[in-house]
Amino acid sequence: MRQIYPEEARLDDAGLAARYACPGPGAGVPWVRANMVASLDGAATLLGRSGGLSGEADQQVFAMLRAITDVILVGAGTVRAERYAPVRPESEGLRWAWLRDGRTSSPPIAVITRGLDLDLDSPLLTDAPRHATTIVITTESAPTARRAAAARTADVVVAGEASVDIPAVVAALAQRGHRCILAEGGPQLLGQIADAGQLDELCLTVSPLLAGPGAGRIVQGMPLPGGTSAQRLTLGHVLVDEGYLFCRYLRSSRLGAGVSRESP
Repeated sequence: MRQIYPEEARLDDAGLAARYACPGPGAGVPWVRANMVASLDGAATLLGRSGGLSGEADQQVFAMLRAITDVILVGAGTVRAERYAPVRPESEGLRWAWLRDGRTSSPPIAVITRGLDLDLDSPLLTDAPRHATTIVITTESAPTARRAAAARTADVVVAGEASVDIPAVVAALAQRGHRCILAEGGPQLLGQIADAGQLDELCLTVSPLLAGPGAGRIVQGMPLPGGTSAQRLTLGHVLVDEGYLFCRYLRSSRLGAGVSRESP
């Protein structure tokens, strides 16, 4: 892995992890980071899955970001499309295990589902390790019986009446001690996070593929805050490996919160 902005540098694993460190506790909590991948022509998926755009270098950054984070936030649609399961370091490789020193061996997954349209018997809910019980975030309007059924194996959070309230989600996760929150998608969830003004950081992998017409973009279904047509982020760094670009963008108002656009 090589950094090409803001300066040239060859990165080992420790250097790579340092480029993505979350701000320290003194910077205020929480910190919401999204990790997304897009093709050269702007597609968020290939053949219906984001994994079709990935490669070995992207998979290592994906695993590293998971190792750094306190909790992984994902939408129910992505859970179904990408066949989510609990994070197991042994299945993802042990290369980044050292980043969990002093913490549990893996982070929990938090799933946002307005109507609890999840398979409540899926391994994501039933096979999660005790230290990383899956969190199910839903609404008051979700069927009471399904909420009770989910609560038998998951930590159920109600955040909103008819729709999920993203600031309430972030607050609930922070109350559980999850300061560094990693949103892995999908595009609808990223749109909701940005619309709520909760996106502090976007890690965007640009895949060296042309996906062709038909696929959606990494953000869907959102009017941006204040009704504006665009939201400006500040480029923190650009890394390159195997033809993939790894771009880290930061919300300008958060640049002073223990992070900067300069490399460590």
